This record gives sequence, structure tokens and C-alpha cells, in this order.
Amino acid sequence: MTLGKTPFSIDRRSVLAGMVAVPLAGAGAGLFSSAFAQHGSDGAVPAPEGSLDAIARRSGRRFGSAINWNAGTNGGSIQNPLYTGIINAECSLVVPENELKWQWTRPAPDVYDFTRMDAIAAWAQANGKGLRGHTLLWHRPRWFPEWLNNYDYGANPVQEAERMLVDHIRTVTDRYRGQITSYDVVNEAIDHDTNRTIETSMSRAMGSPEAVIDLAFHVAREQLPDGELVYNDYMSWEPAHVAHCNDVLRLLEGMKARGVPCDALGIQSHIEMFSIDPATGVGPYLEREWRRFCDEVVGMGYKLMITEFDVKDKALPGAIPERDAKIADFTRRYFDVMLDYTELTDILAWGMVDRFSWLQGFAPRDDGLEVRACPYSSEYTAKPMRDAIAASLASASTSA
Repeated sequence: MTLGKTPFSIDRRSVLAGMVAVPLAGAGAGLFSSAFAQHGSDGAVPAPEGSLDAIARRSGRRFGSAINWNAGTNGGSIQNPLYTGIINAECSLVVPENELKWQWTRPAPDVYDFTRMDAIAAWAQANGKGLRGHTLLWHRPRWFPEWLNNYDYGANPVQEAERMLVDHIRTVTDRYRGQITSYDVVNEAIDHDTNRTIETSMSRAMGSPEAVIDLAFHVAREQLPDGELVYNDYMSWEPAHVAHCNDVLRLLEGMKARGVPCDALGIQSHIEMFSIDPATGVGPYLEREWRRFCDEVVGMGYKLMITEFDVKDKALPGAIPERDAKIADFTRRYFDVMLDYTELTDILAWGMVDRFSWLQGFAPRDDGLEVRACPYSSEYTAKPMRDAIAASLASASTSA
């Protein structure tokens, strides 16, 4: 089905079944806006009393999780009733794990495919969940569609790159207008080999990575005058991330100096234990340096958001009771620090069930055992990590 510029009603069965090829012009504008007027600005309905979301709301925050789409029922997806049962019980907010990235939404320069993202948006609507947008631009060649890495920008590369980026942001934000009010506008824009912003085909066409980043945020602000615009990255409090934190500070300082309309820093929070600190029995972390980093960020006027929380447990022993206890301890230490900040807003896990965590493939354990990365086990039972998050949320400072 080819869509024109007129909004249309979603048939959830057909959305799940087939591809929606959208011409480059801003199709499907306002697709979800009218349906969400009754729920407020983003459609979020609080999760049940006693849930992580309900506890988070006591301090003015929300709790949510990544969710995805797949064709079967055995995944961390909207098709899995056991998984969505946990989401409905604990969360008022979801974010697509992959389905809004360029690789999924734009298979060719002149074609958009929102099949999977529309299905997630429809599920969120039906279940009263707020929906975040991840991401309008993942500014790394590794995560560009191959056609974009090899794109010929022609005789006027600046104008063509600007046209391509502006059209993408307008198309996405128009399509989910009224439903998605918070976007990771730019994701992971730093080259850690050079400690500078990363070059892509688009930045080479436009003259610099900063030109791309700035344009993305300015167009997003034009589209969403009252929206929450986020720069998202994976820095964390481990010693290995010190240089990364400094790079992010320089990026944020430059954006602030140039008047870039960014509201918040999304801290992915994939906290990791690849070695053990003998003094604590968990992974080494630099609380003082991490607080200094967060202080500088909020001192520039940015809010904070935990966008992708999970735990890498590679260095921990295999025995589940001991491992879960140490993961819960590490989690509690981290959340206690983060929740000291009144500037911290929403908190999202990057998945709720161990079996479906991206870390099973990305950061596997040397012993071959399953990574215990999430608040719930592969058997869909709550783990000590879940209790640690709840305890930290219960004692949190109120969000400003």
C-alpha cells in the first residue's frame, strides 16, 4: 500500500502483515495524533500500583522499557504475551529497540518502510503506553544503511544532504505527531579513536559532523516546539569510559555555544562488570568522577535521562544466586547516584527479560552461560535487580 499525504486509520492486522512503502514526501502526517488526544501529550497511562513505574512516579518520573517487533511470539516483542504482560505490569513507557532506525525505516533513498514501527505504535496506543523515538539519526557509518554510506550527493552535496536529513526528520515526526514527544535526535556521534565527532558520508557532504548534528536538532525543534530533544550516548561510570565522558562534555559544550536546541543527555547506562574491584566485589566504578561528569552536564542546563539500562556481567561467577546478588548491588549503587539528580527524568531498561537481551550476542560470557542483564529472568520471573531498582526509586529525590 502506498500512502499519500492524507492521514489514514491503522488496520493493525494489515500493519503486521505487509510492507508500507512511503514516497519521500512527508506521508502519513499526524498518523496517531487524534487517537492520543484523550490520553494527554504522549498517551502514557500509569502502570499498576506497586510497579516500577508507579514507584518512579512518586518522584515525578516514569519507568519504561525497549520493545521490538518480530514475526513470532518468542521474543521481547509486541507479539509475545508473556513479555507484554511484564511491560504492562511494570511500565508506562516503551521505546522501539531497532524499528525506528534508518536501517529499518528507509530501505532506499526514496522509500520509507514503517511497517514494524507502525505495529509498535499501534500496540502502544492500544495498551496506553507512552512512546519514545529512537532515533532520528544514528550518526555512525556502521549503522547507516549501505545505500547511505555509498550515496552520491551530486553536484550540490550540501543541499542534497540537507534535503535528505530534513525530509527524514519531518517524515518521521509528522507520522507520529501527537504520540512521540521525546526523541533521541542524534545517537552516538563521537569517534573514540580520534576523540572527535565521527565522519559519515553525510557529514562529508555537509562539511562537518557538527553541521549534521546542528541541522538535525534545529529541524526537530521546528517540528516539535514543545518536544523533548535528546542527545543519546553510551558513556558510563566505569574507568574505561573517562575519555568518552570528556568527549561527550566537549560535544555538549559546543552544542550549547552554537545554540543547538537540545534538552537532555540520554545516558544509555549499559553498566558493565568486565573485571572485579576487590574492595567492593563488583565491577570497578568511579563515583566521584561520574558525579563530576553529571554535575557538568546539568550545570550546562541539560536534563538527564536513563535511556537503555542493563548490566554486563562478564566478570561475575556463574552461580546464579551470587551473580544476581552482585548485579543487584551494582544496580543499586548506580541508581542511588543517578536518582540524586533532580534533573533526571524518565528511566528505561533496554529490555526486561534476560533471554531477549542484545547482550547475549554482543557481550557474551566466556563460560557460555546466559547474561543476567535484565530485571526479569528468561522464565519471566522478577530478579533481585528488579528489587534493587524499586528500592532506589522508592528513596529517590523528586525530579525537578
